[in-house]
This record gives sequence, C-alpha cells and structure tokens, in this order.
Amino acid sequence: MSYFINVILPIPLPKLFTYKITDAEAEFLQKGMRVAVEFGKSKIYTALVSSIHQNAPIGYDAKEIYQILDDKPIVNEIQLQHWEWISKYYMCSLGEVFRSALPSAFLLESETVIQVNSGYKDDQSLSDDEFLIFEALQFQLQLSVNQVIEILEKKTVFPIIKDLIEKEVIVVKEQIYEQYKPKLVKYIQLTQFWNSNEKLPELLEKLARAKKQRELILAYFQLKATKKDIKVADLQEGFGASPAVIKSLVDKEILELYYIQTDRINFKGKSEEVKELTSSQITAFKAIKNNFKTKQTVLLKGITSSGKTEIYVKLIKEILQNKKQVLYLLPEIALTTQLIERLQYYFGEYLSVFHSKYSMNERVEVWNNVLENKQKAQLILGARSSLFLPFSNLGLIIIDEEHEPSFKQYDPAPRYHARDAAIVLANQHNTKVLLGSATPSIETFYNASKGKYGLVELNERFGKVLLPEISLVDIKEKYRKKRMKRHFSDDLILLIEEALKNKEQVILFQNRRGFAPVVECETCGESPQCPNCDVSLTYHSLKNQLQCHYCGYKQAMPHNCFACGSEKLNTKGFGTEQVEQELQQLFPNTNVGRMDLDTTRGKHGYQKILGKFKHHEIDILVGTQMLSKGLDFENVSLVGIMNADSMLNFPDFRAHERSYQLMVQVAGRAGRAKKRGKVIIQTFNPYHQILQQVSTHSFEEMYKEQLNVRWQYKYPPYYRTIKIIIKHKNYITLNDGAQWLGTSFSNVFKENVLGPAVPSISKIRNLYIQHFIIKIPPKQSIVKTKEVINQIKNTFQAVKLFRSIKFIIDVDNY
Repeated sequence: MSYFINVILPIPLPKLFTYKITDAEAEFLQKGMRVAVEFGKSKIYTALVSSIHQNAPIGYDAKEIYQILDDKPIVNEIQLQHWEWISKYYMCSLGEVFRSALPSAFLLESETVIQVNSGYKDDQSLSDDEFLIFEALQFQLQLSVNQVIEILEKKTVFPIIKDLIEKEVIVVKEQIYEQYKPKLVKYIQLTQFWNSNEKLPELLEKLARAKKQRELILAYFQLKATKKDIKVADLQEGFGASPAVIKSLVDKEILELYYIQTDRINFKGKSEEVKELTSSQITAFKAIKNNFKTKQTVLLKGITSSGKTEIYVKLIKEILQNKKQVLYLLPEIALTTQLIERLQYYFGEYLSVFHSKYSMNERVEVWNNVLENKQKAQLILGARSSLFLPFSNLGLIIIDEEHEPSFKQYDPAPRYHARDAAIVLANQHNTKVLLGSATPSIETFYNASKGKYGLVELNERFGKVLLPEISLVDIKEKYRKKRMKRHFSDDLILLIEEALKNKEQVILFQNRRGFAPVVECETCGESPQCPNCDVSLTYHSLKNQLQCHYCGYKQAMPHNCFACGSEKLNTKGFGTEQVEQELQQLFPNTNVGRMDLDTTRGKHGYQKILGKFKHHEIDILVGTQMLSKGLDFENVSLVGIMNADSMLNFPDFRAHERSYQLMVQVAGRAGRAKKRGKVIIQTFNPYHQILQQVSTHSFEEMYKEQLNVRWQYKYPPYYRTIKIIIKHKNYITLNDGAQWLGTSFSNVFKENVLGPAVPSISKIRNLYIQHFIIKIPPKQSIVKTKEVINQIKNTFQAVKLFRSIKFIIDVDNY
C-alpha cells in the first residue's frame, strides 16, 4: 500500500499538492514538518506536511519528496487551524499564509548548480564561452548560475547552459541551502593532559620563558575559580590576551577551543516587584478579571497616561505564575523599543521580542524557543507578525493601542487584521484577549457597547494629573494679522519658549516626512512628477534630492524647471525636515531631533532617538505619527500639531475617526508626570466638529456622530466591506476589465457596490489602479458573498484579455 502526503507550498495557488512517500517516511513524518519537494520542472520548494494518507491524486502522478528537513514538527495543530481560518476569511491561499507566517530562514531555497557529466567524452567542439565553463569545472566540483555569470561576464547565460546540457557536457541539479546559522560562542579549556592541579607547576615551569603565555594561563585559572566555562572573549577583554598568544597555546596543545550554541538576544531581568496599583487601577483590574469570567474579549478604555501598562504587567505576572504564555501585541516598533525597557525590569528572563527589525536568525531563535515552550519565551512582545508564532500554552493576548491601522497587513497577502485574527487565535486556544486604547476603534467600541466584549473604563490619569489643556489656533487669522513666523503661530512660539525656559521638553507633530511634498516652477506652474507613479516628488533637503514615497524613485534636485527652463523653483507644503530646519533657526541654542521613517532606518534607529529624548539630549522632537503611539516621556509639557487639516480632508470613510484618534493620542504625550500639559492644534478651520471634540476630549460625542454617518452611508460596524483592487500596466486593458467587473458585481450585489473608481493616486510602480467596495448588509451571508466574489474572479481571469490584470481582495479594508 502506497503512502502520500498533502503539502502546503509557499506559493499563491489555491489547492494543496500530493507527493509520494515510502513506508519508512510515512512512519517518521508528522503533520507540521517541513519537506523539500520538486515543483514544476526543476524548482525545489520547502513545503509543510498538512496530512498523511493513502489516496493517490487524480489527474497527475505524484512525485517523490526530495528530502525531509525536520526531525520534529515546527508548526503545531492549532497554528494550522488558524492559518486555515485566515486563508478562508481573508480570501487568500494557504501558501500565502505559510510564506507570511514562517521566518524566511525556514523557507529553504534551492539554487541551480551545474556539474560535469561523468560520462562526457571530450570529443565535441565547444564555443569559447562553453569551453570557459567546462575549464572552470575542471578546477571546481560545481558552479552556481551566479558564478557562471561572473566567469563569462554576461547576464544571459541560460542559452549557453542549455547548449552544454544538450551536448551532454554538464548536468544540472538543484542545491538546497539552509539559511539559518546558529550563533556559536568560542570557549577555551585546558587539554586533558594538563587539566589537573598537579600539572600546574610543571606547566608554569614549561612557560617560564614565554611571559605572555604564562600570564594567560594564570588569568585562565583566575577566571576558572568563578566560572565553569571560559569564553575566549572574557580572556581577551578582561586580561588583554591577544589572539596570537591564544593560538600559540592551542598549537602547543596546552589549550583547546570548543563552541557552544547560544541565542543572539538575551534580556537580563532584574525581577523587580511589580509597582503598587492606584485605587482606580485596582478597580479596573478587578473589573477585567470579573469580565473574563463571562467574556472572552475585554476592552480596557483608559484615557492617555492612566497607567494601562501597569495593569497589563499585573495580569502578565499572574499568567506567568501559572506557567502559561502571554502574547503582547503592539502596533509600532518604536513602542516596542520603549516597552522592552519597562518589561525587562519585571520579566527579563521570560521576555522575547519578535518583529521585522530583528534579523532572520534572531527571529528563528524566538520561534524555536516558543515552539519548545522555553522559559525565556513565555512573554512575547511584538508587532503583528508575532501572531503566527507556534504557541502551545497561550494564557492571554494583550493588544495595546488596538485602534491602530498598523495592525492591518496590506501587502502582500494575507491582508489580515492582527486584532481580529488574535481574537480568533485566542478562541482556538480557549484563552482571553484584552484590548487596550484611549481611543478605541468604532467597531470595537460598538461591540463592547452591544455586550459582545466586556468593557472596563479607566478615566483617571496616573498621579491624578489633569488631561492636557488643548487650544485650537486659527492660522488663517494668524496669517491675515501677520502673526506667523514661517509655519509657527505666535502662540506656539511663546509656549515653546516657556517650556524651554522651564527645562521641559516639546513634541511637534507633522504627519508628512521630507522637506516639502511639492516643488513648483513659479513661471509655468509645473512640478516634477514620479515617472512610475501618479504623484509629485517630495523634496528632501538634507540629501538635496527629490523622492517618491511610493516606489522609492530618487533624482537630484534640479536647478531649473524641466518644462520651461526657469530657475525660479519654489516648494509648496511642509514636512518634518522643514519644521526641524525652522526650529533650528528660531531656537538656535536648542537641540532639535527628528523621528520619521528617514531617521529610524536600521535596527537601533528608534532606540537611539528615544534614548536621547529620554536622557534630555533632545529638547524638541519633531515627528510623524510614530510619535502618537503610546510613548511615555515624563518631562514633555507641550505638544504642537503643526497642521490638523490634511488628516481631516483625506478621502476615506474613517478619516474623521482616525484624525480624532491621532490627535488625542499625540495630545496624550503632554503632561504625563506631575504638571498639566498643554497642546496647541494649528488649523485653518478651528470650528470643525472633530477638532472641537478633540479639544474637549469628547470620545462619546465623536462615536455617536460617526455611528450615524456609518448607518446612513452603509459602512462598518453595520455593514461589512470587501475591497477589490485591480492593477495593470495598460490603462485601456484595466478600464475594460473594470467595466466588465462593474457590470458583474452590480448584477449580483445591486446598490451595495461602489465603483469602479479611480483612487486619488491612480498609478503606483507603473501599474494603473481601479477599485470597488462591496458592502455586505447585516443579514447577508458573508460566506456566500465570498463564494460569489470568487466565482466572478475565476470567470474574469478565464477571459484571455483580462488574465494579466492583477486582482487583489481586501476583506474588512481598514
């Protein structure tokens, strides 16, 4: 009886594939192990075993697997169930979830290598290029395609390789290589012959003339008194031992080297006692525990600086004492950086961090530690991708700042929302979820109001500090009365001066990076555009270049206009670079820092800026929305929002909700310790409803108003939405496809279809874009709706003309 396995391949194909295995392999293999399989003509992929059975596939002959890559499963049963839910709910393939979930090091890649055919008789005429390859293979056992490119100094080498295969000079094979390399630490010890106290006098006598070698041996014994294993690095750093001296002693067979595998990241915990909670925090803590008795998910709505993190810490401590795992999800890596310091004090030996700024090898180590349920991976702190870790004993999921759009994955698929996926994961683990925010998303607060989630409110700031005083400044009036200095109103300048005089710090928020979003010719009005996208190029003054923030295109800042040749080029609008530059001119003796995507590149980019600000090396910090996400600095007394209008006028049904959340969160950075903070919001329209609600901290009022609008225009939380995005390099083909889809969707969903519509940025990376929004009424079956969309998609892609159009489905588009 033959055995077969169904495997998940890391490619966007909707079905699983079947491979043949031997009886011995069937006995050894388990669900969740990786195997290398050949797919297509020669490519080898890492696949994941989904099931083992005895049913031969219909329609094709099953190939044999290439090799088994694991000796135990690296993915567990609950993970596979969760992946299946993500695949079905977010309308993507299991392969896409698999590729997204596993650290890339687990997805072994194959590399094409060539070798000389052992049966080749040197009797054929070879061209010059062919002979060069053949000659190189006389000195090397095998060559990779990249090495062939280097030898021939040509990029197109496949026709030459093909000719050599046909002449039977070479054979081609796929070489699998492992990407993860464990970190090995070099240790040193005495060889067995010298490793006794009786031999020590003899050894020192032997080294009497080699003074440095003798000193090193004495240093070794000094360390040996306190340590079992001696690192080479300890001898080098602590006693100045040179590599040459160590090598001499190894060559004399007095010392020998050995290696121990270690994790790349270790957090040292001080195991301090958790801080005492205030009376209002204790009330909230007890209310959460009570809600957990009847509800799986609880929302903690605590105003900014109310001490939500301290409540989380108390809950984490209880879960860890029960020997269970905790997942703490955060929206922003900057926030992770600051929180690591806080959690390290309490849970250092339990803490692991998982996010994209960590290296591939570091992420593999965290994965393995969680898989083995090690103590150092009981508390996982991470961004949305940490949701995919192989938890086996999950006791609690905390989602901090749950309203943040960063929890939504946009590209590539799966386009999941980490908050929603985490609630499903908790359900599969039969555990609890705590959502935390000062400004919950409308959907979450709606669910809490309707009793689907538990609701706990914390309306008192830690230390009973008052919420910041928010003032709206009408910059239209200020410009008219000539009370503006560049982009700063006189009120803002006055308050910055006062804060600096009191040795306090200031945060200024401008949600646009770069110097200016548009460069315009004063003579003809032309502005440089990105050749790949439908956007103007943003000017970055530090590098004196124009950049596209969508595709990364860069060019030097021109001296004159491309259209008319005029040298009168002017900038329109302003970004964080310009605010930083203006501050340096207005306050020359002040340290100004900037925190945006340009300054936080690299692994420790966030840490450096936040560290400087914390230690008061920066007086004024200018930044984009990174600044709004839960950062805690006790010396900040003033927050300035440079321009509130651009957020409010964004063409999106969530624009007002997002603006409210962003402004309240930024405002919440002020006055967090003792003194009441101040917030200045500069705007051309101070009477805008949302700005009035921000200034009075009226979340309930904003919530009710937005609910009415959502009900009126059929948006979440009342209606579900699915966004369909289509892209193509040819505008006419895309337009024809959009009309075809528009007719098909309208026939089925009638008035609940918006589109086809051209987005505000109609072309990105040379692909034109159009989209549809399908609204699903409360009583309509979501499963059947998705089935219909898939049927329309399959029919659409069967039309030859439309086959090349990229079809993207975004469920619950945020």
